[in-house]
Amino acid sequence: MVPTTTQPFATIVTKDYPDDEGSQLNRPGVFRLNIATTKATFQRHTGHAPSLPAAGDPSVSDTVIAHPVYGRMAWLAVVDPGPRTGAAVQELLTAAHDRARSRYDRKG
Repeated sequence: MVPTTTQPFATIVTKDYPDDEGSQLNRPGVFRLNIATTKATFQRHTGHAPSLPAAGDPSVSDTVIAHPVYGRMAWLAVVDPGPRTGAAVQELLTAAHDRARSRYDRKG
C-alpha cells in the first residue's frame, strides 16, 4: 500500500522539467532515480553537506550525485543507474524505504 499523505522516499523522472533540465532526460531511454537520504548519507556519497547549487555535471550516467534541484534537502540522484552504482542504489533505496516505513508506522 502506498501512503498518499506523505512525501515519496524515491522517484523516477523520465523527462526534463522547467528549472530541472541539467540531467538532459530528454535523451532517448534516459531516466533519473532520485532518493531521499539523511545528511550523513548525502555527505558520505558527495563529500559535502547538502547544499545548492550542486557541483558537477548532472547528466553523467551511472554516478551517484547530489540531486540538481533538491540536493539541499539531502536528495541524491543517479541518471541511468548501472553496474557502478548498483550496490549503492540498492543500499540507498533500502535505507530510504526503512525510514519511510518507520515514519508511517509511528503515525499509525
